[in-house]
Amino acid sequence: MMTPFEALACPLDGKALHCDGKSWRCDAGHSFDIASQGYTHLLPVQKKRSRDPGDSKEMVAARRRFLNAGNYHAVAMAIANAALAGLPHDAPGSLLDAGCGEGYYLRQLAGQLSPRQRLAVVGLDISKWAVLAAARQCAQVRWVVGSNANLPMPDASVDRVLCVFGFPVYSEFSRVLKPGGVLVQADAGPDHLRELREVIYPTLKPPRNAETSAPSGFVLQGVDTTHYPLTITGNEQITDLLAMTPHLHRASAEGRSAAQALTSLSVTVDVRVTRWQRDSSQAA
Repeated sequence: MMTPFEALACPLDGKALHCDGKSWRCDAGHSFDIASQGYTHLLPVQKKRSRDPGDSKEMVAARRRFLNAGNYHAVAMAIANAALAGLPHDAPGSLLDAGCGEGYYLRQLAGQLSPRQRLAVVGLDISKWAVLAAARQCAQVRWVVGSNANLPMPDASVDRVLCVFGFPVYSEFSRVLKPGGVLVQADAGPDHLRELREVIYPTLKPPRNAETSAPSGFVLQGVDTTHYPLTITGNEQITDLLAMTPHLHRASAEGRSAAQALTSLSVTVDVRVTRWQRDSSQAA
């Protein structure tokens, strides 16, 4: 079963936070209220790059509808299998989802835990709308508004970090992972949503070479690819798919209009799931 992660750190000074029921406080006196929906805002205003960073309320709603329809279930299973591999079934573990969105992948992972397995989990996203949606759907996770660039967590505090279609900050991931802990990173492969991209862009950029060199502080454990055709029917689902991707802002008005006019679309799902192990020779 999943339980809320308890070891948070102050985003202002890095000191341990203590929960008093309605807020989190550090010994220096910094205090962060727990919202009525159950999440905590740990992104100080001075560390925001915009007034309302991250995915908008509309993008979060589109992603929730599209994912809850099961379109990426196989991707979620691949991520869950990669995250749970090597974790003991009879001892508690811990996991951070860095860029959790509205929590879909964590909810799917919860269903793959063995009956005796316990996993303390924190889901973090820079979008308050994403964290709010996640908290409303699952109370078994510690939901936090925060930044991957300044994770509000102690050093060497988790066994696993997830970064799903997100913005990895490897130095921070290495810092919060225990020695020998694993980062599970999911990224779009070269064919991912190719057919949608062919509709909205005049030409496609050549695919970039897959990253093979390990980030500093990590060693490559393995790469798995999830690749399958997906037929999307109905204008609403196609519009939701476009709205939940970066292509919504990158495409021209003409490209967006062309996609939003479709009533059926067959696309390729192509996702690479990479396991990076934290170098156990590093000091905690």
